[in-house]
Amino acid sequence: MKRTTTISRNFEMMMGLIGSIIGIFSGSFLIFLKEAGSVHTPFLGLIAIIASLLGILSSCYVKSHEELAGVGFIIATMFVIIGSEYINVLSAIFLLIAGISTLFRH
Repeated sequence: MKRTTTISRNFEMMMGLIGSIIGIFSGSFLIFLKEAGSVHTPFLGLIAIIASLLGILSSCYVKSHEELAGVGFIIATMFVIIGSEYINVLSAIFLLIAGISTLFRH
């Protein structure tokens, strides 16, 4: 009989949720910050919010589809970095840790 072990994915889920919540708040801050000197600031804030929603969706799938969730975290990290203007780095770090941990922890 083959013995299988289950891995608790609570760490990845919590890191993804924390990073996504921070990303939504900082993306909202970029949307409402119209005096930043950049014309594209609200659009970049919207990209950061959409990427953070992808992070939340990946957090929901981290227990059932590990590879898909890990790739979702990495993609969300890339778009959060693109969508933020140095304000969303903390969110990107949390999402990147969640993505790497989901993909490489067995």
